[in-house]
Amino acid sequence: MTISAKTRVAGVVGHPVRHSLSPLLHNAWLQAAGLDGVYIAFGPSLDGFRALIEGCRGGAICGLNITLPFKEQALGLAQAGRDFVHPRASLAGAANLVVFRTDGSLELDNTDGEGLLYAFARQAPSLDLKSGPVVILGAGGAARGAAAALVLAGVPQVRILNRTFDRALAIADALGDKVLAYGQDQIGAVFDGAVAVINATSLGLNGGEGPGLDWQAVPSTCAFMDMVYKPLDTQFLQAARARGHLTIDGLDMLVGQAIPSFEALFGHAPPQAIDVRALALAALAAEEKAKS
Repeated sequence: MTISAKTRVAGVVGHPVRHSLSPLLHNAWLQAAGLDGVYIAFGPSLDGFRALIEGCRGGAICGLNITLPFKEQALGLAQAGRDFVHPRASLAGAANLVVFRTDGSLELDNTDGEGLLYAFARQAPSLDLKSGPVVILGAGGAARGAAAALVLAGVPQVRILNRTFDRALAIADALGDKVLAYGQDQIGAVFDGAVAVINATSLGLNGGEGPGLDWQAVPSTCAFMDMVYKPLDTQFLQAARARGHLTIDGLDMLVGQAIPSFEALFGHAPPQAIDVRALALAALAAEEKAKS
C-alpha cells in the first residue's frame, strides 16, 4: 500500500481498539479495489473522544467507525441545525459511523443493524425473522441497537430480557409498542413462540461463560445468535447447537456493518471478489495460536 498526498484516510475509534479487525477488513477492500485510501485505528483516552471528533470536523479525514465505549457519546455530539443524524442512529440511541463533511458538519449513522441482518441472511437464510418474536438478552447499547434494527426490518415483536427489568423497560419505552420488556421472573413467557434469540450481553466474551437459559422453555425451531466473535464459537452457541438449534456467530455482523461503512467512507462498494470473513478467521486463528 502506497500512501500519497491524495490518500483518503478513515479509521475506527475505540478504547481499547488494538483488538479491532476493522482495519484488516477495510484495508483488504481498499487494496482489492485499487483505491487510494487507508483505514487505521485510533485509541483516545476515555475523556479524549470529543476532542478527537471536534478536531476532525472539516474533512481532515473522511470519517470514522465508532466502537465501544463511544457509540452513545458519538450520537450526543450532534449539533442541532448543523449535523445530520440518520433516523436509524436516533432509534438505536448510538452512532457507529461518523462522516466528516467539508463544511465542518457531521453525518452520523448506525450500520450495526445492517450487520445483524446480514449475519442472519448469511448463516440462516431460511429463517424469516418476520415470522415471530425475537428475544434479545441484555439491555445495553448493543441490545437497543439490535432491537431498533429488528423493528425497522419488520419483526412483529421484540422481547428484551434483562436481569434489571427497568433497563429493559427503558429500551421498550424508547422504541415503541413492538418492543416489550421482560424480567428474570418471566423466563417461561419470554420464549413463547420465539423464532430467534440474540445474546447482546458481554457474557461469553474472551471465552467466558455465556448467559444461562431455561432451555426447556425455548422452541426447538428457535435460532441462536451471539454478537460476540472472540471466541467465534462461544459457550452460548455450543450449548444451543448441542440441543439441535441453528446458530449464527458474531463475525458476520462485524463484516455486515463494515460494508455500508466502507461505501460511506470511500464512496465505493466493497469488492466482492475478496473473502474478508476468511481473512478475519485467519487473523483470529493466528491470535489464538499466539496465546498458546
